Amino acid sequence: MTKPSRALLEDCLSGVRPERVPVSLWRHFPVDDQDPDTLAAATIAWQQSYQFDFVKVTPESAYSVKDWGLEDEWLGNSEGTRQYTKRAIQHPEDWLNLKPLDPSQGRLGDQRTALKAIVSAVGPDTPVVETVFNPLSQVKKLVGDEMLLVHMRKYPDALHAALRTITQTTQDFIKEIVPTGIAGLFFATQHAQYGVLSGDEYTEFGRPYDLQVLETTQDLWLNLLHLHGEDVMFDNFVDYPISVINWHDQDTAPSLVEAKELFSGALCGGWQRQEDIVLGTPHQIQEQAKAAIEATKGERFILGTGCVTPITAPHGNLIAARQAAFSPLS
Repeated sequence: MTKPSRALLEDCLSGVRPERVPVSLWRHFPVDDQDPDTLAAATIAWQQSYQFDFVKVTPESAYSVKDWGLEDEWLGNSEGTRQYTKRAIQHPEDWLNLKPLDPSQGRLGDQRTALKAIVSAVGPDTPVVETVFNPLSQVKKLVGDEMLLVHMRKYPDALHAALRTITQTTQDFIKEIVPTGIAGLFFATQHAQYGVLSGDEYTEFGRPYDLQVLETTQDLWLNLLHLHGEDVMFDNFVDYPISVINWHDQDTAPSLVEAKELFSGALCGGWQRQEDIVLGTPHQIQEQAKAAIEATKGERFILGTGCVTPITAPHGNLIAARQAAFSPLS
């Protein structure tokens, strides 16, 4: 097996059967994620340790909205996420006061700095993708889960105004980071769940802004869509201009087999992040990988978890995950 990671992924996305299945896991780096240099160093060290086939950069979840006034704190969550301590939006009229952010400054500018260092360190044969939350997810961070639904249903005009501002800022940010050499985005949605919104609500408040953001990714070749949560609206996203869909495939429908019939691009999944990667054994991890590869026939498939790998994942299990992809496809 001689092909570098980029070539394997290009084969995977094109529908060509790769010589082995690509694999990647990613995690948060709490504390380190508060500075671009330490975030870059932690991400580079992770990649040097495990040699995954692409690097998914994971800043703190609030990075894109912090400069609008949101505050958070690290309190030890096993996923590595920070707890929000102050929301930026307290009243409906506050949405109208949001102004577009300068993507070269503040926390957005920090991300550009980190990405430059990471891309340079891992080299051209290892693709790097940057986490970008869709506009509706960013709105939720600013106001909170419960109040988002209130504002969506009582003050839709104000919320749409905010979504337009956030969409513009997100597009400007993507244009700012494309020259760093990233291969694509990890475009994360958090509300495409039938237990959270109706299909019509997502169609109004999510889809049009998603598509506007994705228009800015035409120069990128490895764009992953992450559908977070359970009972996801998978069918509603199969026409998005993205290369890969990642969702909690071991926890919620559709299965890998069903998803492959629905989506013409590649799928990323196969492992349950807690039961397999944290609590499982290396043998269990390799057996689960074999089952996922058999289900997909190793075509248009990337081994991974349904979401971020907990920071409590044992080193031996991470090594096993990497090794699970090194069996040539028969």
